[in-house]
Amino acid sequence: MNNFEYCVPTRVIFGRDTQKRAGELIKEYGFRKVMIHYGGGSVKRSGLLDQVTASLREAGIETVLFGGVQANPTLSKALEGMEICRREGVDFILAVGGGSVIDSAKCIADGAPNPEIDPWKFFMKEAVPPKALPHGNILTLSASGSETSQSCVITNEENGLKRGFNCPAHRPLFAVCNPELTFTVSRFQTGCGTVDILMHTLERYLGGTTKDTALTDRIAEGLMKAVIEAGTAADLNPEDYEARATLMWAGSLSHNDLTGLGREVMMTVHQLEHELSGKYPEVAHGAGLSALFCSWARYVCRDDPMRFAQLAVRVWDVEMNFENPLKTALDGIQRIEDYFKSLNMPVRLSELAADVKEADFDEMAEKCTNFGRRVLPGIRELGKREMMEIYRMAL
Repeated sequence: MNNFEYCVPTRVIFGRDTQKRAGELIKEYGFRKVMIHYGGGSVKRSGLLDQVTASLREAGIETVLFGGVQANPTLSKALEGMEICRREGVDFILAVGGGSVIDSAKCIADGAPNPEIDPWKFFMKEAVPPKALPHGNILTLSASGSETSQSCVITNEENGLKRGFNCPAHRPLFAVCNPELTFTVSRFQTGCGTVDILMHTLERYLGGTTKDTALTDRIAEGLMKAVIEAGTAADLNPEDYEARATLMWAGSLSHNDLTGLGREVMMTVHQLEHELSGKYPEVAHGAGLSALFCSWARYVCRDDPMRFAQLAVRVWDVEMNFENPLKTALDGIQRIEDYFKSLNMPVRLSELAADVKEADFDEMAEKCTNFGRRVLPGIRELGKREMMEIYRMAL
């Protein structure tokens, strides 16, 4: 087990009707003017936005509404939000939505108090925000784990780059998590979320070469088995509270570092997917991951067949073939692919909503290497050639 530091200070308020406590929570911290940041019309149609604004109004807190966040949140939208925060004197940002809205709020929080710095420099690792606005969230989609994580991913439309930036200021002050708010999430988005939650732990489990992480392995395996069961249950009955609750809590645990403690963390498939949805913004993140993962896994599993075999046996109930552990590993990968299919998720790039073209793979791989400045480490190092081979396998 490697050395590690673990700090997840986000306060989680979990359960039925918890969104009604928004005003009470923000008042506790002493904030006076809040930007409520949200996505499309669903929070309006459901009445959630009205509930939240009423709660803040009753607590004597001023509000500024800023909506319009799309999947794969953009820098341009965040720049608008930064300007509004400065102009209106906002001292707290409340994200009401899923990972895209929360990430957009984090980007706004980074940039609003630092007008002298181009916020894209944060995502290019060229600068760190000297200060940031505090923020919290009311979660409406179980997927990214951004509600408690230090991660933030933004797309720059000008250059087509989709980049992540991690920093402690990205940890929300609080996350309000009511599983009932996910009952109306579509089958497709539920599938995308289930894939994303699984992938955050799968990539931690498979991404590095660290040995002797028995406790972390068991935590990861238990979470994955619970997500597999809950994902199927929510797919069959969208209003299954316990399934939705499991997915919501697992989403937070899967991406707040818990399931990778003491291991190298190499989110390789996420990096490949960022270039995919950066090039094709209409591709949902979870769908891109399901379309890429099994091709990546088949490409690299020969470099550590025992690790993949362990996953197959402990999580996917494959019988161990001691004479041929690679067969066990490949059988496990097939079980994962079959599970994605059972959720009606794509397992090939050709099954995505976008018309993905092989001619774009060179550009995608070039960007993924930061224009030749890096290889992706892991069980097997991936340079540009290897990345292109995986993209082709997945087509």
